[in-house]
Amino acid sequence: MTDTIICAPMRIEARAIRRGLRGSANPPDVLRTGYGTGRAADRAGELKAASFGQMIVMGVGGGLTTDLSPGDLVVGTEVGVATCLSAPILAGELRRAGLPARTGRIATVDHLIRRSERASLAADGILLADMESAPLAAAAGDRPAAVVRAVSDTPHHPVADIVSGGLAALRSLRAAAPVLERWAAACGPRQVLLAGPRSFCAGVERAIEIVERALELQGAPVYVRKQIVHNTRVVGELESRGAVFVDELDQVPDGATVVFSAHGVSPMVRTDASRRGLAVIDATCPLVSKVHAEARRFAADGYTVALIGHAGHEEVEGTLGEAPDSTVLVQTAEDVARLRPRDGERVAYLMQTTLSVDEAAEVSGALRERFPAVRAPGSDDICYATTNRQAAVRAVAAESDLVLVAGSANSSNSVRLVETCERAGTPAYLIDGAADIQLGWLTGVSTIGLTAGASAPPAVVEEIISALSGLGPLSVSERVTTTESIRFGLPKEVRQ
Repeated sequence: MTDTIICAPMRIEARAIRRGLRGSANPPDVLRTGYGTGRAADRAGELKAASFGQMIVMGVGGGLTTDLSPGDLVVGTEVGVATCLSAPILAGELRRAGLPARTGRIATVDHLIRRSERASLAADGILLADMESAPLAAAAGDRPAAVVRAVSDTPHHPVADIVSGGLAALRSLRAAAPVLERWAAACGPRQVLLAGPRSFCAGVERAIEIVERALELQGAPVYVRKQIVHNTRVVGELESRGAVFVDELDQVPDGATVVFSAHGVSPMVRTDASRRGLAVIDATCPLVSKVHAEARRFAADGYTVALIGHAGHEEVEGTLGEAPDSTVLVQTAEDVARLRPRDGERVAYLMQTTLSVDEAAEVSGALRERFPAVRAPGSDDICYATTNRQAAVRAVAAESDLVLVAGSANSSNSVRLVETCERAGTPAYLIDGAADIQLGWLTGVSTIGLTAGASAPPAVVEEIISALSGLGPLSVSERVTTTESIRFGLPKEVRQ
């Protein structure tokens, strides 16, 4: 059986692809399938019964939208009746290789696309038209398939400019060929182990709902100080509905509505909002508010408060602001050794809610060793969701070749999940979505652990599973270590 077949309609396209594969030790077969729908259909009939592992269709095509340029690559998501589920992964890999790549629908037509037809097809959500891909992709059946077309002409660069546009398209096909070879190497059967619990926690759900309700009740714009939660997808979706995210209150017009993020703010920020006459809706997670209250209580009792956390994180900045003269940030055991409290018998510690359990234990242990009388928080500061997700990912990491963690780079709890896996000896990668999955990670990998940070939407996990299933047969099972039922109420300003 041939592992991979690359279908290229014309000799000039096949030649460009073969040139791109010259450095390969064992290049895939490049099959010239013929120009036009008729020849493509005939060859597709032969390929249906052929023995191969995965199919790649490559060639040039006509771009339908004005934001495409000659040489751009379109990775097909829907191509006729065929659905290419791994398109987001492949497009991301092409972009990392420095190539302009988009995902979208590809239509196969029986003639060179006319100027008058471009707008009509584009209005239907189609990015590119060609004359061969649909029957060829359908011939793959249940086997993995990828369709990559390089733009040769666009509404701004019509067929009259086909020479220059065609050369740009052929150069892109040549450059894309090694990436498609990596896609083929990553194809194969796998299993995914889902960590449970994963994704949104009660505090995140509450914060997002607060912004959504504020928009419904008051209309756009609703200003939000900092990101409401640390996730690019969530922030982008709320922005599309009229939320305006700002770094500081001086960017909010006087008298406007402003939402404080789930990470909390210092008293100084609250005072500034009151002075400006801003209508405040507080989306601070109740578990963060608990830490703030503990900081005020310990400081009022004359304690030096050691706050275990990460410098610059918004939650840490808010907590430090509750008692700035009494609170000291400690990030490591070395910081503990340098700590000089007013009274060694009156030291207390608090924690950022999204810390790694192991990391926090190391620093709190150093505090207890140096200050035997140290006061701990009344209950665990690391929130239940952080603890639960770390325990769950630890369970799947033990059975996995690698772990994918859905979450944004500025999400502390998501980064901690990666670190938890690495401490367990399992490679782990933080990704915002399927497009961030690198094909080299998957080569030779049969079992993938998958989780999501507390600020990552559940839909991202489903999208990742869908994209992975486009690389071959995929079985999905779940490892649930605990079940969460906590819910937090909404502030009075957005109750209906």
